[in-house]
Amino acid sequence: VQLQASGGGSVQAGGSLRLSCAASGRAFSSNVMGWFRQAPGKEREFVAAINRSGSSTYYADSVKGRFTISRDNAENTVYLQMNGLKPEDTAVYYCAARVITRIGVTTKENEYDYWGQGTLVTVSS
Repeated sequence: VQLQASGGGSVQAGGSLRLSCAASGRAFSSNVMGWFRQAPGKEREFVAAINRSGSSTYYADSVKGRFTISRDNAENTVYLQMNGLKPEDTAVYYCAARVITRIGVTTKENEYDYWGQGTLVTVSS
């Protein structure tokens, strides 16, 4: 699976962005997907995850109520809609996928098998 993240940019606090992650491979609907982020000088952290069908989603407390993860299996794409952005959301955002044999949703970075290249989100105050 190859992942290509896009949609990052610079916005003012309170603004919105939608990140996209396009996946290669015919079995995309069988991959649990997640978004992580890494702020300057900090470790990468979990943001959101979604199960294979899109019926269950999970969020970090810091983004709950502001971010929405979704997927379009027909388009092999997972999205992260980010509203109410704050300066502390500034980070490189990565999408990630689990191999199809690992069907559980997880918030743990080391339980994802494939990673995109990251897209930078900068939020100014």
